[in-house]
Amino acid sequence: MLEGSEVSRLLDILGNRNRRRIIELLRQKPCFVTEISERLVLSPKAVIEHLQLMEREQILVSCQDERRRKYYYLSHDINVIVNLQKQDGVTLPSVEENQRTRFARNLGAFRRMVRAHDELLDNLEQLEREIESRFAEVMRMRGNFVTDDGDMEIILALSHADLRLVELKEVSSLSTDELKQRLGNLVRKEVVEQINDRYRIRGTHGE
Repeated sequence: MLEGSEVSRLLDILGNRNRRRIIELLRQKPCFVTEISERLVLSPKAVIEHLQLMEREQILVSCQDERRRKYYYLSHDINVIVNLQKQDGVTLPSVEENQRTRFARNLGAFRRMVRAHDELLDNLEQLEREIESRFAEVMRMRGNFVTDDGDMEIILALSHADLRLVELKEVSSLSTDELKQRLGNLVRKEVVEQINDRYRIRGTHGE
């Protein structure tokens, strides 16, 4: 049985939608960073941050395979049960008029914030559906431009931000030499371009 502080900490962690998505994915099978990134269409850097947080809280554990890829899996299954019980006979304390006015003002602001939050979530869900659809289209067409999953790993990372070689190395499972070779091929195929010391997806000027 978890203590109150542990429950609060766990709820804070599960309050993030992407962490819940990662947990649901790991319920199916252990995964490594790149696999989670591709399945959930998240940047490798964001995935690593979520995984490290949950590993510190002992929600996840990790191990390495023979290729030195780090796999993550659930250390415990998580089930959250919320029990709502109606409380009868509650008597509200009397309040001064200014306190009542402040309460009404705060309640109105709270309502507006909740509605704005719900609208943002609806827009986010629509955007995620569009991202998944576009990603599926990219995967369908990649045969003409992308060699294999190693190239897709680079493209996915650069879809989130323009990165230097050392930054790509941090968020990928590829060696420095392999990164240089693959980046060179992608530049020649005009999929990626190099601006000074940073690499970016071509066709993203002004975005």
